[in-house]
Amino acid sequence: MLCCIQCLCLVSPFPTLTPCQGGPHCLIPIHLCLTFSLFGRSVNNFLITGPKAYLTYTTSVALGAQSGIEECKFQFAWERWNCPENALQLSTHNRLRSATRETSFIHAISSAGVMYIITKNCSMGDFENCGCDGSNNGKTGGHGWIWGGCSDNVEFGERISKLFVDSLEKGKDARALMNLHNNRAGRLAVRATMKRTCKCHGISGSCSIQTCWLQLADFREMGDYLKAKYDQALKIEMDKRQLRAGNSAEGHWVPAEAFLPSAEAELIFLEESPDYCSCNSSLGIYGTEGRECLQNSHNTSRWERRSCGRLCTECGLQVEERKTEVISSCNCKFQWCCTVKCDQCRHVVSKYYCARSPGSAQSLGKGSA
Repeated sequence: MLCCIQCLCLVSPFPTLTPCQGGPHCLIPIHLCLTFSLFGRSVNNFLITGPKAYLTYTTSVALGAQSGIEECKFQFAWERWNCPENALQLSTHNRLRSATRETSFIHAISSAGVMYIITKNCSMGDFENCGCDGSNNGKTGGHGWIWGGCSDNVEFGERISKLFVDSLEKGKDARALMNLHNNRAGRLAVRATMKRTCKCHGISGSCSIQTCWLQLADFREMGDYLKAKYDQALKIEMDKRQLRAGNSAEGHWVPAEAFLPSAEAELIFLEESPDYCSCNSSLGIYGTEGRECLQNSHNTSRWERRSCGRLCTECGLQVEERKTEVISSCNCKFQWCCTVKCDQCRHVVSKYYCARSPGSAQSLGKGSA
């Protein structure tokens, strides 16, 4: 693991890269090192060669990237492609990368996650050089309300996210331009989902005037917003020779007009996605065999209830029911003072998985790992 070998530590008045194994002075907790390692060597290179001032934000950047990864897994939990960790490399540098709509989502949600956490920490006063955005305070915002309070400083969050995430893109081709476009679309999603929050003022709570400020939405709302953008992503038609050139060092930047300026907030992709049904180790596709799906589940969306058909039946697999015993707390009672005591109850639940029918061809997953 790249980051875990060289943990960011404060062993002197200046941040340095030394092996401290997550000691008390480690600036990046060991459990976040996996997040950095998923982004490849280019992240480590940035930490070593990038501006020393940005070392202040590395923990927040790691947490933001981790938030993006977790949201991606949530949004695609019941899809054939479920945001596997091998898909989370953010750079095209020295690596064959796809240019599918899934890649576009990864870039957008990761960029949004970094901007979101940096902005949150900025507004909370976690950075010495950053705080609330009060640039509009005192100005009239609309009828009966004025700007005031502590607006989240998205300008600052956007700037740091752009400097960090965009620096990971070392390619000089259509794929790289696509990635940078989707990075920006992710940052625009943070702005698009912000909400105005207001506080009433006036005699006896009459609310004759309001003071309002802008706040970040819950990150789940941002994930839903970008998932909708994923579903409506735009395919940009490129010459196949340009795409092949995108895998070589001789690739050149394509004209900016190739990507519609009017679509700056939309996700774009260059290649159609595979069906993700069958295992293909060369493409890093695990297939859907062995995946859990939902059937006859309560409190689930219509899309989730159809997951068995999408993951199993439509991929030539059958739905296999497996009974499992679950232990959970029950009969909980409050006891003075002040504890809650519960019994441990056992009950059998049914879970459903995608499996090959008996007598079918040997599993495609065997021998291809």
